[in-house]
Amino acid sequence: MHWRCNSTARLVDELHTGAPEEAERARLSLEVLTPIAKSWPSEWCLEANSLAIQILGGYGYTRDFRVEQHWGDNRLNMIHEGTHGIQGLDLLGRKAVMNEGAALNIVLERMRISARETKAVESLSEMSKQLIEAVELIALATQQAWGTGNAQESLANSTCYLRAFGHVVIAWIWLELALTSHRVIDSGSVAVEFHRGKLAAARYFFTYELPLSAVWVQPVARREALLREMQPQWF
Repeated sequence: MHWRCNSTARLVDELHTGAPEEAERARLSLEVLTPIAKSWPSEWCLEANSLAIQILGGYGYTRDFRVEQHWGDNRLNMIHEGTHGIQGLDLLGRKAVMNEGAALNIVLERMRISARETKAVESLSEMSKQLIEAVELIALATQQAWGTGNAQESLANSTCYLRAFGHVVIAWIWLELALTSHRVIDSGSVAVEFHRGKLAAARYFFTYELPLSAVWVQPVARREALLREMQPQWF
């Protein structure tokens, strides 16, 4: 979970040391990113633990390897961080619309700036394009979710919104890492192989993970009614 510490810690530094305008932008960015920084790692790091067990097969459930213990320990994070449902409600119900969407727009614009900076690098231009498309999907889904102004309709799929937004934020971080690795490789550093691995990891996320965000925002954008219409007596 080091990424959330580094990314949000930098914003905390800007909040306390930046000029008034910069500090306010950092504060608003933190408001939007905090539910994601709490929720995304707790969900997907557990998935990494689950895959580690799967790779080891039956041995993954034994104490011969540590992954069984890691899974049990990390499962608590999803509870400690306030549960995904609460974080999703906070993100879409409060943070995305606070100050008439100003906080959300600041974060989305930060992503756009990163994508534009990376677009000039030929090997990263496709990822840059994918990030821009994902950012615009989040912006549109937010607007459509609140299209009727009815909070029950808007928030029924807020967990999907949290999951989609979280993947877009991680893609943003991977794109910045990819740009750094590209520059290191071009410089002729001895750490070339390490940074080639980083580029491959970034491409993996953009190829296999980021496209899921486009699926997750669909029920958000159309204010899918299924979840809010469920009745206790149906179970």
